[in-house]
Amino acid sequence: MDYQVSARKYRPGTFDDVIGQPHVVQTLMNAVSTKRIAHAYLFSGTRGVGKTTVARILAKALNCEQGPTSRPCDTCENCREITQGNSVDVIEIDGASNTSVDDVREIRENVKFTPFRGQFRVYIIDEVHMLSNSAFNALLKTLEEPPAHVVFIFATTEIHKIPATILSRCQHYNFRRIARTEIIERLRHVAAQDQLVLEERSFAALARASEGSMRDALSLLDQAVAYGGKAISHADLELLLGAVPQELVQELMRAIMAQDSPAALASLANLLDGGHDLRAFCAEIVEHIRNLLVAAVVPGTAELRGLIEISEDDLSQLSMNATALTPEQLQELLAIFIQAEDSLRFSSHPRFVMETAAVRGTRLLRQREGTAVHPVQTTSSSKQKPQPELEGRNKSGPSTPPALRQGVPIASRPIPRPAHTSGGKTDERPSISSEPSHNPQVDAATAILATESPITVDPQPALQWELIQEEVAASFPNIAPFLEAGRFVGMEGGFVTIGFAKQATLARARLEKEENLLVLSRLCERQLGHPIPVRIIELTETHPPGPTMAQVRAAKEQEQRLVLFERAKSNPTVKQALEIFGAELAEVRTIAQQEASE
Repeated sequence: MDYQVSARKYRPGTFDDVIGQPHVVQTLMNAVSTKRIAHAYLFSGTRGVGKTTVARILAKALNCEQGPTSRPCDTCENCREITQGNSVDVIEIDGASNTSVDDVREIRENVKFTPFRGQFRVYIIDEVHMLSNSAFNALLKTLEEPPAHVVFIFATTEIHKIPATILSRCQHYNFRRIARTEIIERLRHVAAQDQLVLEERSFAALARASEGSMRDALSLLDQAVAYGGKAISHADLELLLGAVPQELVQELMRAIMAQDSPAALASLANLLDGGHDLRAFCAEIVEHIRNLLVAAVVPGTAELRGLIEISEDDLSQLSMNATALTPEQLQELLAIFIQAEDSLRFSSHPRFVMETAAVRGTRLLRQREGTAVHPVQTTSSSKQKPQPELEGRNKSGPSTPPALRQGVPIASRPIPRPAHTSGGKTDERPSISSEPSHNPQVDAATAILATESPITVDPQPALQWELIQEEVAASFPNIAPFLEAGRFVGMEGGFVTIGFAKQATLARARLEKEENLLVLSRLCERQLGHPIPVRIIELTETHPPGPTMAQVRAAKEQEQRLVLFERAKSNPTVKQALEIFGAELAEVRTIAQQEASE
């Protein structure tokens, strides 16, 4: 067949053609130029990022007729044989098919033979993590002290499966995912070479669907050409990729910004009628809100290019849309849909979860605007609508000062601040300012307002997690032990975060159920006075170490027992009894504990 897929046709042949891996390319080129060639290399990374390609280019650099050179000619006999895969000196082995000790024994027997044409015998073992433990152990000695003319190059997508004994004998290079902008540029080049006609947003859609894999992007492009021919419409491409059309994403976002719940539900109905996946749609919504948030806090378009990987036209439109919402509102929307995305993984009713999130998103903005605080009230408005309580006092109580009857601006009223006692509790009584006033009538009015119906500004309440934990233990004993297996991380990003260690899979799975998250969220809302979602995360090395809730509770109980024990020992009556009977204090219980045990 004359036809070749784009991933093979446009495969890089030299180090200069490799994209997305500058750290690997520069290091290998310097190593070849300075003759500091290692005997074993290990390339790791996700699929389609250039591991095997770079391994072949390194083999060319070592065996080129002009080399070893960091810039192989790619035209000599050795380079052409390596490109075609039939070089005698470059042996490519599939680790998934050659996993046994016998296969490694064959390699050990063949490494002693000198190269036929080039200067090195290069062994490229792909998917090396598929080798068995016995095969790895059989390779250790040869890998550590191979002949001077042998170079091993291993490639793997699962670096965690490689034994440490192998890792320590190799130079490890980590291949990163290729950036969308670089994939788009490469796709443009391929389209120009093959005379393909695509819209600009189609390149972005292909890059997004490839998830950082250049091979996947080129394979999807070939698939699109097979479907639509040389001229590919964006609608056909979205249909082929199974991607959610951006028009549906924009439709839901418009409904959220307009606070139109029926329109939001109608957009979800259109989505389902089109047969699109709700999980993929929710992921698109989360990414779009994230982009809006970044555009809202980053001022310039030039800075946004490095943070948001979309086309220039879409970037300009995104910057305009970001001004419609505040960063705080965008953060709350992001929290709502991230929680919905987590719930979609386990819910048997994904449509209901998504509809609930959409309604919450529309009503959230409406609630925020409806409860906006206006700190200054004009005198004219006070005249039009006097306070009902003050009217009642004018009828039945003592006379109100003239300044109060005329209306006192709210800005002139004292706002009592909560006084903090030594015990850490807040005293709700208003504090009386000692500053002198120049208007006795206003002072009298403000004094009545401060004592009778003070207007207070509550600080952001702190969540007392111990009380939540006690209430769960008392009212929901079925989830209390699972909750105590985790750790209260804190309140951040509009979430109450609970973390679980990696091995606490059962407790985490139980707490991640929608009904249990709802229970915890309602308990937190009851204490804070406003809705707040609860999320469950897996604790990683980035989180500071700390005890679980059960360990904290056990430590406090132990501390209380020690305090009670010391108090009992210091009691004169107990001391005298111990001296008379020559006994020792073994255990101390409170009356409530004694009654409970009986």
